[in-house]
Amino acid sequence: MTETQARPTRAGDKLLGKVAFVTGGTRGIGAAICRSLASQGADIAAGYSGNTQAAEQFCQDLTSAHPDTRTTVHRGDIGSAEDCRRTIGEVIEQHGRLDILVNNAGITADRTALKMTEDDWRRVIDVNLSGAFYLSQAALTHMLERGSGRIVMISSVIGETGGIGQVNYAAAKSGLFGLTKTLAREAAMQMQRKGLTDGIGVTVNAVTPGYIATEMLETVPEKVLEGLKAKIPLGRLGRPEEIGRVVHFLAADASAYITGQVWGVNGGLDM
Repeated sequence: MTETQARPTRAGDKLLGKVAFVTGGTRGIGAAICRSLASQGADIAAGYSGNTQAAEQFCQDLTSAHPDTRTTVHRGDIGSAEDCRRTIGEVIEQHGRLDILVNNAGITADRTALKMTEDDWRRVIDVNLSGAFYLSQAALTHMLERGSGRIVMISSVIGETGGIGQVNYAAAKSGLFGLTKTLAREAAMQMQRKGLTDGIGVTVNAVTPGYIATEMLETVPEKVLEGLKAKIPLGRLGRPEEIGRVVHFLAADASAYITGQVWGVNGGLDM
């Protein structure tokens, strides 16, 4: 068992009976979010884009760790509106419902602004921002019909501070803040029109991870990592499960009065 794998026990039952779809859910932060949601009793649908063998292995591992959890994996291109709608429909068809959507999938194509190509710009915006909209649009239709649901956007501290060579990534991740707040307002408005203001509700929130110890940072030279840590007030990288805990907190029924908010999990890097 690796450091990032969950122990084969349920930590609680805050999400018992819920179905969660996590995009980019078979590796890194997404996998940690899946494990955290499963630890609270949720059934898991994990989205992925390419490596079917790794996705199926993740599915087996999560099922072994949480035998009471039903886990499925769903392949798709988050940059495609059609694929976004298809995968949401697929999850609902296979699980019978969708209670939690976590828009975690993201890509990078780093270059300084003067060297940024149109394809570099467009692809990152398509996946990191437009995909989150298409998925949320499809999920909201289902959630509003049912009268309950949670959407959580995984943004980034780079969306708050900017980052050299990441103009496309920063713009997309910052765009998730506006998407979060607007969808939160519209969902609340629709619930009020239905007269459903005292229940679980439909909420939309964002989480902004800082520098997290995932495989994405494994190729970064140690000297560069030390420089990053020196800028973080808490003096270390974040752990993937620290993001997962915040997501499962926001996904719980008891968090019904939290919507349109941005939760920073960055060791104090942006205050």
